[in-house]
Amino acid sequence: MPGALILSGIAVGAFALTALSVVRSDLRRDTKLTMSLLCVSAAAWTLTGSGMDSSGLGRLLVLLGFPVAGLFWAFVASVFQDRPARPATFAPAAAFLALGAMIIVATPPMQAILITTFNVAAAILCLHAMVLIARGWRGDLIDIRRASRLAVLGCAALFAVAEGAAGALHAIGPGRAWQSFALGEPLGAGAVAGLALALGALFLQARAPLFAPLASRSADPRRTAADRALLAKLDRFMAAGGWRQEGLSIGALARELGAQEHRLRRLINAQLGHRNFADFVNGYRIEAAKARLSDPSQAEVTIASIAFDLGFGSLSPFNRAFRASTGSTPTVWRRDRLGAADHD
Repeated sequence: MPGALILSGIAVGAFALTALSVVRSDLRRDTKLTMSLLCVSAAAWTLTGSGMDSSGLGRLLVLLGFPVAGLFWAFVASVFQDRPARPATFAPAAAFLALGAMIIVATPPMQAILITTFNVAAAILCLHAMVLIARGWRGDLIDIRRASRLAVLGCAALFAVAEGAAGALHAIGPGRAWQSFALGEPLGAGAVAGLALALGALFLQARAPLFAPLASRSADPRRTAADRALLAKLDRFMAAGGWRQEGLSIGALARELGAQEHRLRRLINAQLGHRNFADFVNGYRIEAAKARLSDPSQAEVTIASIAFDLGFGSLSPFNRAFRASTGSTPTVWRRDRLGAADHD
């Protein structure tokens, strides 16, 4: 349909311009990598989904479009979870790429089975991306990033889930009502064009606070007396072990300090350099963990026990936070510190 082709062209152009802007920017490496790859894959996905592929590049475009759900997940993890882009971050995208290659060379009926498997897996991964977006909303200390979670990228994940479900259902019963969500139809092409333009606008207008690397704590000369008083109260509360409170949230901390939540949120972000509340609290927990892991008298205490004692709900987030802070796993940290102590 001409209308769908025009809308798809707009989407591809928006993805291409956003990718070019990202590559030429001075953003941190993780953001440049995940966002540029996402835009390239999304553009290829849009082209092939709308039937705008060429005979020479058709298969390549199809292949490049397969990892889009995995790259979207990697982008969400990097931007909204502040996770470094490690090989594991791109494991879902690599799996989708491999599955896509199998789909291209497969023949019926195996091809139909692989396509259904791919669409279901992509929908599940996008649902998880939605969980990541929503789960960190309350503890996000950057106002514009909090607003963008559901306004833009949450909608993108929702659409991706709908696309995956529509593709799976179409394989079961072609020609049904859900086919209108396909990229070759005006409704599907229009939705993708809108998301592409929104993503580009988000990047161009808000890239500094949204994508900038973590700041460091500094003595801002513009800090008011009220800010200094609140910061001192916050330091006293956390130094006294307030971070040990189970389920401590930004709202609970604001009530404890008698401060407005939005003001405390802005203070922790602007003055202390934290982008989300969990990282702020985990900083105290990791310091306590380092002390306990370096203590010979606690050599027999399991790492899991230490993690739970310090307020982590499970071992996985503790290991992730510890590695992000120290560059090492808790096991290696303990071995190195206790080994050094034995040689003193």
